[in-house]
Amino acid sequence: MFAAWLCASLSIGVAGTWLARVYALRRGVLDAPGERRAHSVPTPRGGGISIVVALLLTGLWLLRVVNDPVELGCALAGLALVAGVGLVDDHRPLSPFLRLGVQIVAAGLLAMGTWHATHEPIFAVAAFVLAMALANIWNFMDGIDGIAASQALLCALAIGVLHPGPWSWWAFGMAAATLGFLPFNFPKARIFLGDVGSGALGFALAALLINMVANSPPVNAWFWALPLSAFTIDATLTLARRVVRRERWWRPHAQHLYQQWARRTGSHAKVTLAYAAWTLASIGLMVALGSPGRSGTWVSAVAVAWYTAGAGVWWMLQTERSAAVKEYTE
Repeated sequence: MFAAWLCASLSIGVAGTWLARVYALRRGVLDAPGERRAHSVPTPRGGGISIVVALLLTGLWLLRVVNDPVELGCALAGLALVAGVGLVDDHRPLSPFLRLGVQIVAAGLLAMGTWHATHEPIFAVAAFVLAMALANIWNFMDGIDGIAASQALLCALAIGVLHPGPWSWWAFGMAAATLGFLPFNFPKARIFLGDVGSGALGFALAALLINMVANSPPVNAWFWALPLSAFTIDATLTLARRVVRRERWWRPHAQHLYQQWARRTGSHAKVTLAYAAWTLASIGLMVALGSPGRSGTWVSAVAVAWYTAGAGVWWMLQTERSAAVKEYTE
């Protein structure tokens, strides 16, 4: 049963992405090259719709077996909203305020579902914040071939393996569908996730993570942030630097480390694989911290040290890049 269900999710990922590419080419739903873009030829977008379909179908089936169908139902409704507004935006640009409004409603739905399942205000607030943060982080970080899909795949696998239960089936379904999409997007993208896919992946991960944290022993709650570290460090520090520099931080840009690194090396694959290696190391650390007998203080200290080390790597590479640019222009 489990193997058949995984094969079905994988098949939806493959067939759905192929169909999305055919549709995008016929309808002209393309990302054109530009100053802030990392690709050099017009490329179809919207392939993430295949992952969304797999997530929704899997979620609807799981409503019969999860402990709280309201919690999962709210997550599915929020996912549909985030994916829906992204799908429209892939066809014609929408106001960022409209997109933000839809995301707020979707995050509110996830918070309501979390409240219904846990009756804990802190988890409801965390669900709202996490949904808003990850939906946008995955959108911001979807800028080179394979990076957003591979990170989502690794995070979903970690959740599925390390926290077995009904929701782990949703995580494995997400991983299988993303694996079906990935060959179309890496090492050379033939189609992009699009806003429909990137925002949905971030939102789905938020729903999975808040469920895992709410149902984990308190000592283990800290390490669920580790697999997200590659993306959260790059996105957060880049945003902070733009705010400090008084730039228009809400406008599109190409200042993330992964974007600068890809331009400097001339290779999307090297950067995507480097980020994947960091995330795999994060998952390994997560497994080690989850061993019995670990104190909450120790887990917290190691997690903070890991994020601090990641911030140091980010700063070193960004400084190296700035020095190279300065030397080139002088």
